[in-house]
Amino acid sequence: MKRFLKLLKIESLLGLRCPDSIFFGVCMPVAIIILVGVVSGSKPAYHGADYTLLQSSFGALITVGICATAFMGIPLTVADYRDKKILKHFFTTPVSPVMLLLIQVIKNIILSIISSVLVYAAVKLFFGYEMRGSKLSFILSYFLVMISMYSIGMLMASVCRNIKIANVVCSVVYFPMLLLSGATVPYEIFPKVLQRISDFLPLTQGIKLLKGYSLGLFHQNLILPVIVMLIWTIVGILVSVKTFRWE
Repeated sequence: MKRFLKLLKIESLLGLRCPDSIFFGVCMPVAIIILVGVVSGSKPAYHGADYTLLQSSFGALITVGICATAFMGIPLTVADYRDKKILKHFFTTPVSPVMLLLIQVIKNIILSIISSVLVYAAVKLFFGYEMRGSKLSFILSYFLVMISMYSIGMLMASVCRNIKIANVVCSVVYFPMLLLSGATVPYEIFPKVLQRISDFLPLTQGIKLLKGYSLGLFHQNLILPVIVMLIWTIVGILVSVKTFRWE
């Protein structure tokens, strides 16, 4: 355990050298949720909605930290370590490569949770936000979405053989997922055609699940998003394990 915690501390400090995940995963969602609260106030999310844009945005923006760590943090770090033969070198040390990968996942989980806590603290402190739905169901859904997105991130890390390929793949996956899933721009204001396209993205279903439980929309069908998240989790884990290479 001492060896594990020591390596976790070192990897966390190394992560500060490339603060992309911190900026996109922590600073950006907090800034956006504050901006939404200031601009929208108590305005409804859309015409006829019985909840505000701020209440709707919370369930969506809380996934930005997950996206940043899953689609940028994990794939880029693992691909860089593979490219520099660091994973291969760990075979000759008391610390196994598996432990190194586990630490990468835990490090990013911690960062994602910090992001979510800060987003919640911002809306609670500045705008008096209160969750209308089940907090326990929301928390469980949050971790389900996280595991699902991380499985996709590990899949990306497995298929990207070097850092150049990883940069391209991460950009192609991260930014469309961020913009089209409803994580930053409300899904409800999308044109119908764009909504249909967005529905194919796994994160869109995850956000629907989080919004459903945070807004107390239990009348909506939340089973489909759960099934989609579970399928992506299983597929991501199985394929990433099958395709993963140490060098």
